[in-house]
Amino acid sequence: MNQSDTIAATSDDVRIRSTTILPSPHEMKEMLPIMDMTQLRICEDRQHIRNIIRWDDSRLLVVVWPCSIHDERSAQEYADKLVSVKDQYPHLKIVMRVYFEKPRTTVGWKWLINDPYLDESCQMEEGLILARKILLDINNKRLPVAVEFLDPISPQYMGDLVAWGAVGARTTESQTHREMASGLSASIGFKNGTDGSIDVAINAMQSAQSPHNFLGIDQNGQIARIETSGNPDVHIVLRWGKNPNYDEMSVKTVAKQLEQAWLAPRVMIDASHGNSNKDHRLQWLVVQNIANQVREGSQNILGVMIESHIHEGKQSHTPGKDDPKNLKHGVSITDGCIGWEETVTLLDDLNEAAESRLAFLRHITPVIQGEKIV
Repeated sequence: MNQSDTIAATSDDVRIRSTTILPSPHEMKEMLPIMDMTQLRICEDRQHIRNIIRWDDSRLLVVVWPCSIHDERSAQEYADKLVSVKDQYPHLKIVMRVYFEKPRTTVGWKWLINDPYLDESCQMEEGLILARKILLDINNKRLPVAVEFLDPISPQYMGDLVAWGAVGARTTESQTHREMASGLSASIGFKNGTDGSIDVAINAMQSAQSPHNFLGIDQNGQIARIETSGNPDVHIVLRWGKNPNYDEMSVKTVAKQLEQAWLAPRVMIDASHGNSNKDHRLQWLVVQNIANQVREGSQNILGVMIESHIHEGKQSHTPGKDDPKNLKHGVSITDGCIGWEETVTLLDDLNEAAESRLAFLRHITPVIQGEKIV
């Protein structure tokens, strides 16, 4: 074979197998519209979260559910459970974690939007429809939702339904994600880097607070120049470093770094992942430590993330190899989770801790305006 025989006939899309046209964000929203009352509640939830970040609200922000969603029925059942107890916790702002997309270290299931049937069929149109439907259903239960923003196109499809968003440790350093966050309507938590770097997240926060211009799509799916005003409501999420970073000393050290960067010294703590040594059963120790810091009056802690499901543990599933029909109901297929009963116990502890913090600060602070300690 001559060398010329191996040369491609075109220089464009050499490695693209196919392209499939998907509905535009506008078409998707017409198919699955948001009600005016739901839209109003989402705006109110966003404002509550902003107030917590800014310390204008003494409540503790709690983002809870598994690392990923793979089953609509489990999502609805868990949402119903949260709705049934959330009013028992006046000192918590509970947000359901509904993650549809996540970066992979190498390869694997890319989650519900990418592969909703867990079989490598990658029916993305159906994944987008299902994701929007789930977010609508949960919001209609009067329960705010949180997502991780990974693909810079997906916010156009579901950003209107999100009260709080995350940018993960693998993407915090990405210019694309910092620019995207600068235009998102919800508050955004940036996780510290996979190597434990705090500077990466601080840089991301400073970037996201600034205006940007970048390539994106509009509601009609048209490629457009996007100009943002900057997102002032960003914060850091401590997920782990070279060592766990949920303890009092770590929190104070990060708070000082934030102050030196002219950022609010407020942090959210991820009780899972490296902070629990990747053992879901140890989350209660992390949450207990966080609750004690809050109880003792720490103003640096704004919230906590907990990986929880209906049932404890996790199960394995390999798309294209394992049959999804064999999956156990209410059990995570990614990170291990605590079960519902233990979740309620932790919510009890966090609510009591936030109540104690408010009482403590009221005792030592001469002036209080509403829920803001001044």
